This record gives sequence, C-alpha cells and structure tokens, in this order.
Amino acid sequence: MSFPDNLLYSKDHEWVKVEGEIAIVGITNFAQSELGDIVFVDVDTVEESLEKDAVFGTIEAVKTVSDMFMPVAGEVVEVNEALEDSPELVNSDPYGEGWIVKIKLNASDTEELMDSASYKSMVEG
Repeated sequence: MSFPDNLLYSKDHEWVKVEGEIAIVGITNFAQSELGDIVFVDVDTVEESLEKDAVFGTIEAVKTVSDMFMPVAGEVVEVNEALEDSPELVNSDPYGEGWIVKIKLNASDTEELMDSASYKSMVEG
C-alpha cells in the first residue's frame, strides 16, 4: 500500500496536498480499499467555509455510504467534476485523478495532520 511522502494525512483517512493557499483533498488508498468499489461521490459544500472535522460530502461504495471530513478548516472552492461520471477514479488513482475537492485554507492547521510514516504506522498498527 502506498503512502506518498508529499502528502499529509488525517485520522479519518483523508489526504491533503498543500499548494500555497489551496489544499487538494482526497481519501487515502487505505480508505478506498476498505470501502471497495466506489459508485458515487457527493459534495454539496462548494463555496462553503467549513471547520476542521466538518462533513464536506459523502462517498458511496457498493455496500456502504461514508461521510468525508474536512482535514483542515477552509472554503471548498472546487469539486473534481471527473468523479461525476467516473467515481471509480477514487479507487484506481486515489492520490492523483481521484482527488475530491480543493479548498482555500483559512488557517494553517496542517500541523495536526500526520506525515506518511505516522499515517502508515496508524493503519498498519
């Protein structure tokens, strides 16, 4: 299982890639493998400012629906529209084409996120 070093990770299995004031957010390879085949991604929080740990959308797999939680506070500025027609991108490329939202960071609370080694330790326990 991959844990890219250039990303930060939340306890809820979201990843964050900070690019200046914008952060790209998705779910980890571990999370998508636990969910199974993803059939729908629903994000209706565009242009909303959300606090850290707030629900920003849901992800539906064949057997379950799970909430997705904001790993950092910010405003959702973009949703990956490719997921509308191809939600399976989250399964096939969770750290690339399967990204879910872009957010404008309100504050720099990324220090509470884990690096790849800490996240790997958490999931492999």
